[in-house]
Amino acid sequence: MSSGGFHVHGPHDHAVEHATQGHGDHSDHAAEHGNEGGGISSMNKIAMFTAIVATVGAIFSYMGGATQANAGLLKNDAAIKKTEASNQWNYFQSKSTKQSLAELARDLAPEDRKAGYQTKIQRYETEKNEIKVVAEKLEADAHEFDRQSEVQMHQHHRWAQATTALQVAIALAAIALLTKKKWLEYGMYGVAAVGLGVGVAAALHI
Repeated sequence: MSSGGFHVHGPHDHAVEHATQGHGDHSDHAAEHGNEGGGISSMNKIAMFTAIVATVGAIFSYMGGATQANAGLLKNDAAIKKTEASNQWNYFQSKSTKQSLAELARDLAPEDRKAGYQTKIQRYETEKNEIKVVAEKLEADAHEFDRQSEVQMHQHHRWAQATTALQVAIALAAIALLTKKKWLEYGMYGVAAVGLGVGVAAALHI
C-alpha cells in the first residue's frame, strides 16, 4: 500500500523479502561462518576468560586491601599496648624507688619508728608485684598484636601477588585477541593458574 510516495510493508512482505534474500545469500553466509567459526569460538573463550579473571582479580584486590588495613590496625594496637606497658614499668620503677627510700629510712630510724617504715616497704612490694603483672600482660598483648599484624601483612603480600598475576593474564589475553597467537593464549592460561594458586595460598594463610 502506498500513499504520498511512502510504501508501508506488511508482515508478509518482510517474510517474502527475507526468504528471497536469504535463499540467495545462504551459501555465502554459510561459507563465511565456516571460515570464521573457529576464530569466533576462540575469541569468545578469551573474552569469557578475561571476564572471569577480572572478577576474581577484583575479589583478590579487595582481600589484599582488607588484610593491609587489618595489619595497620593491629600494628596500631600493638603500639598502644607498648605505650601502656612502658607507663606501667615507669610506675613500677617509681614504687621501687619509694621502697628503697623507705628501706633506707627504716635502717636509719630509731627502733620505735622502724615498724612504720616496714609497713610501707611491704605495701610497696605488694604494689610492685601487681604493677609487674599488669606490665607483663600488656607486653604479651603487644607481642601478640605484632604477630597478628605480620600474619596479615604476609597474607596481604600473597593477595597482591595473586592480583598482579591475574592482571598479567588479562594483558596477555588482550594481546592474544589482537595477534591471534596460540602461544599467548596458552601463556595467559598458565599465568592465570599461577595467580589462582597464589590466591588459594593466601586464603589458606600459607
